[in-house]
Amino acid sequence: MALVKEIMGHPLISGRPSLVFSASHFKKKTQTTQFSIQPFDRRPNTSKSGVVSAISEDLVKTLRFSTTTGDRKSEEEEKAAVKFKVRAVVTVRNKNKEDFKETLFKHLDAFGDKIGRNIVLELISTELDPKTNLPKKSNAAVLKDWSQKLKTKAERVHYTAEFTVDAAFGTPGAITIMNKHQKEFFLECITIEGFALGPVHFPCNSWVQSQNDHPEKRIFFTNQPFLPSETPEGLRKLRGKELKNLRGDGTGVRKLSDRIYDFDVYNDLGNPDKSYELSRPKLGGRERPYPRRCRTGRQPTDTDNEAESRVEKPLPMYVPRDEQFEETKQDTFAAGRLKAVLHHLVPSLKASILADDFSDFGEIDDLYKEGLLLKLGFQDEIFNKFPLPKGIVNTLQESSKGLLKYDTPKILSKDKNAWLRDDEFARQAIAGINPVNIERVKTFPPVSPNHRSKRVVTPPVDATSNWVWQLAKAHVSSNDAGVHQLVNHWLRTHACLEPFIIAAHRQLSAMHPIFKLLDPHMRYTLEINALARQSLISADGVIEGGFTAGQYGLEMSSAAYKSSWRFDMEGLPADLIRRGMAVPDTTQPHGLKLLIEDYPYANDGLLIWSAIQTWVRTYVERYYPNSNSIQTDSELQSWYSESINVGHADLREAEWWPKLDTVDDLVSILTTLVWLASAQHAALNFGQYPYGGYVPNRPPLMRRLIPDESDPEVINLIRVIRPEANNLNRAELVSDVEKTTNKLHI
Repeated sequence: MALVKEIMGHPLISGRPSLVFSASHFKKKTQTTQFSIQPFDRRPNTSKSGVVSAISEDLVKTLRFSTTTGDRKSEEEEKAAVKFKVRAVVTVRNKNKEDFKETLFKHLDAFGDKIGRNIVLELISTELDPKTNLPKKSNAAVLKDWSQKLKTKAERVHYTAEFTVDAAFGTPGAITIMNKHQKEFFLECITIEGFALGPVHFPCNSWVQSQNDHPEKRIFFTNQPFLPSETPEGLRKLRGKELKNLRGDGTGVRKLSDRIYDFDVYNDLGNPDKSYELSRPKLGGRERPYPRRCRTGRQPTDTDNEAESRVEKPLPMYVPRDEQFEETKQDTFAAGRLKAVLHHLVPSLKASILADDFSDFGEIDDLYKEGLLLKLGFQDEIFNKFPLPKGIVNTLQESSKGLLKYDTPKILSKDKNAWLRDDEFARQAIAGINPVNIERVKTFPPVSPNHRSKRVVTPPVDATSNWVWQLAKAHVSSNDAGVHQLVNHWLRTHACLEPFIIAAHRQLSAMHPIFKLLDPHMRYTLEINALARQSLISADGVIEGGFTAGQYGLEMSSAAYKSSWRFDMEGLPADLIRRGMAVPDTTQPHGLKLLIEDYPYANDGLLIWSAIQTWVRTYVERYYPNSNSIQTDSELQSWYSESINVGHADLREAEWWPKLDTVDDLVSILTTLVWLASAQHAALNFGQYPYGGYVPNRPPLMRRLIPDESDPEVINLIRVIRPEANNLNRAELVSDVEKTTNKLHI
């Protein structure tokens, strides 16, 4: 019995070394059998009955008894007569920083915990009770030591709870939790100790809300994946109930504490109530197709009934609670966002301070050397427009000692003039921030589709044509910057993935193996996209203010979605073939022959693509032995169908959507999604500051067309910029153009 106490927990029916049952437990009991404790076996039970006991099989066998008269109890009743305790170790993650309100609620909850307002858990078996036809359950258990550990400063705090189960409980499959405190808490994981099969783990990683906000119990499943058809009977209803909770009913305004995933169109980018100039058309529908975004349910604006009202910074926008940044991620993102926002505000910073634009490149270079003095009151103007945590603002001001200084971008670190050279311009086309736009030329020399409208600029032959050539490269870089941000980065790796993520949470159970595969790659995307709608792609946001497309940027993104986005071309091999950068070749690694051998994006990318594909195939084939198992997986089919028919509703009739009928189909679809969310996004995201941090290298905003020395507008422009040029004749003006280069804002 000592061994049982040590491993299984204390039996509730006896505190003595041997078990003696009272006569009340049996009908017409005249004799009991004595028994001994056999060695404990941690191996899972493999009996044909499928019952995994709370205690070892050897021990269960000894709990048999004989009677000289009367009926013999069934094996199930024998097991139910013996109850044992098992222990839960619950890991809760603390916040590093708490405001006054959070601290107050924390103390109130500690007091409430002492008087019975606890966190209550219930353990649920994978098996049904044959008498009730309901899942077997433990008793309700409360989380211990909450008030005693109030002042614990550790990032993770471990609490315990004790469940009472009988020997026929079976395998734990789920836990329900009711939070009777006033404050939410972040539940990282739960481990159950004391079952014969060994520790049972529940990965949670979720906020558990107060019952005041969400009266229903939270449901968490073990880390054991199950396809829908293989779901144990005791978990089937819970599996469906949890998915129903995540879908919601499609109505109402979402609270920040909600965990509801639903679809909506992009109708919250403008703010017509503030100004007519801030009205923006709805994206999503026949006129302007676009992927769907996460629904918030906010009320319409007063001015336009089809436009959703705005939530401006510093107020947060709704995303499901578990999609919101964790504390460390929030701090990191806020600091990076500050740098990015201020970078794009360089022209307006200059104008605010000196009421003038940059007059030459030297003033831009000073940003990376001496910094830009933040004059009195200027800090408040910037930080009020883009509110950030106070700690970050203080750190910025203290560390810079009043100077706004930028890190030196990679493009300047070794050779500050490299960006001017043609070879570097060409290198960045295949190895820079946007290596996915280069295509094979099909017609040479290039001809405009309308034969009117595009100007071909050739390499320079003299000083005059040199500055035209440099400006032409600047225009190409500017256009490329817009396509990079609005199409390749935002549309292809953010907006187009959001429907697949929303549908995954709505249709795939947390215990579905495909959900477990996708979950790490889906994390934080909805939050980042919501922040983008709030201050990056919104009316008068950073993109509109800093890129040439201005207020038409998202409409251009919509046009690209309609004309050129195809899911079947989003995988790396298909994309390389489509752009003419590779041709199929079965004799080559990855089945492709690159037409430009030194193409780092493709060289490295194909290695990563292959690794992802191999991993996904190995994983998928573990759960799906044949095509029939794919076709009959109701959750999997519902996820893919909803992603297309609802999430990408405007393109749902397209013939190019891949089928989901075979194992190969699923491997291809999943490999593409993982690629887009990880490696493809990294290739398009992490080079932004190293290459774009120096504005002349990739100027996002061009104010004028490329000048032509024979164009009357150029002559007039020169006369405006340089009044002294009014006395020059045309020939003299043309020759003087070179002197005005620094005055033409690039």
